[in-house]
Amino acid sequence: MGSWQSVRPDSSSPMWQEENEDDFLDSRDLEEDIAKFPYVEFTGPDSVTCPTCQGIGYVPTEQVNELVALIPYHDQRLKPRRTKCYVLVSVLLCLLASGLVVFFLFPHSVLVEDNGIKVVRVWFDRKNSLVILAITATFRIKNSNFYSVAVTRLTSQVQYMNSVVGTHQMNNVTRIQPLSDKLVNFTVKSKMGGPSFYAYYFCTLSGIRVHNIVIFMRTSVKISYIAHVTQSSLETHHYVDCGANSTTAQGPPQPPTPGEVAQRKSSGRKLRVLH
Repeated sequence: MGSWQSVRPDSSSPMWQEENEDDFLDSRDLEEDIAKFPYVEFTGPDSVTCPTCQGIGYVPTEQVNELVALIPYHDQRLKPRRTKCYVLVSVLLCLLASGLVVFFLFPHSVLVEDNGIKVVRVWFDRKNSLVILAITATFRIKNSNFYSVAVTRLTSQVQYMNSVVGTHQMNNVTRIQPLSDKLVNFTVKSKMGGPSFYAYYFCTLSGIRVHNIVIFMRTSVKISYIAHVTQSSLETHHYVDCGANSTTAQGPPQPPTPGEVAQRKSSGRKLRVLH
């Protein structure tokens, strides 16, 4: 019984190799010819017009927004030069701008310093045995910010012998310009004395030339700037002459001399005798 056997040509034969080489050369020549062949629109029943340029050789203006260009992945237009440098410079500029904004807008300290008592006016209410003092004090407020600040409230309290003898409050006091300081004056009216208080007798004693008493002042300052509110408090002691008007700045209390101590003791004995 017979069978069909397909006979394959031997690939190692010289005839087979020559045929393969001829086919490869023919395909290369065909590709080169096609690459060199210009665009030509063939008309006829089987021809298809190019959908991009419609045979005119360029893309119409009305179709510019409707067409998508295909660019090879390795095209240089997809790899702009110095992209990393531009990104790095942009980041550095943003960081610099942010740092400057934080430096200029970050709240700095606002210092409140005591500048002493400038004026003291004295009245005597002999009927009620009262000493009335109008004490004008001065504060220096220093603004270290790069923007102005507003002093919205100032509250001061005067104490004598652990007793509150006067209070004062001011609203919308002043505005301080950037990197500057300003003096703020305020007057506190205080009343001391009474039937059981020896201050009136001491302040009206004619045998003493200077009737110095020590008062304690507690002052609170409320400051507002850029939606930020701070409050500073200052506590000071001052010598005040309660026997006569004074326009000299009184400094902080100094230790009394031995003569003043002896004079005060003698005046204290006289006060006890009067009682």
